[in-house]
Amino acid sequence: MPATEIDVRVIPPRDKHPAIFRVFDSLSSGQAMLLINDHDPAPLRYQLLAEHPDKFDWTYEMQGPEEWRVRIARR
Repeated sequence: MPATEIDVRVIPPRDKHPAIFRVFDSLSSGQAMLLINDHDPAPLRYQLLAEHPDKFDWTYEMQGPEEWRVRIARR
């Protein structure tokens, strides 16, 4: 099943995490999203760990320097 792609580079900073969480919350177990950003989204990972522990897998597919791609799969 292909991942839902969300490119947050075009989203205003204050709206990025809410948009990402809306997509994540819409995923069923086994589905994934591909997050595209212009910097390392590590703070998002910490927020996901705090709010959804043991409910996702985080895999970097590209790590900069200009573009980061992270596959976030719902368990």
